Amino acid sequence: MQIPVIKKIVSEYSVEQLKQAEEDLMEEKPLAIEIEGEDEGEQLTHILAAIWVKEEMEKEGVNVGKAIRNYTVKVRNSIS
Repeated sequence: MQIPVIKKIVSEYSVEQLKQAEEDLMEEKPLAIEIEGEDEGEQLTHILAAIWVKEEMEKEGVNVGKAIRNYTVKVRNSIS
């Protein structure tokens, strides 16, 4: 997971575009948008993180930095 990549795709794509990219990855179709990542697993991680961040921004009314911090706390807590 690369935070700069997540920030970039949060700013460039809508939730709908990201959800379509997620679906395309799961169905092994080519992506209509550019998502950086070493492999499909990392691309999926970036997509899912960006969706969560965008939804958090809308739901909680926070900026991208705060939403990403909230996401990283969530991830850290899940692996602790």
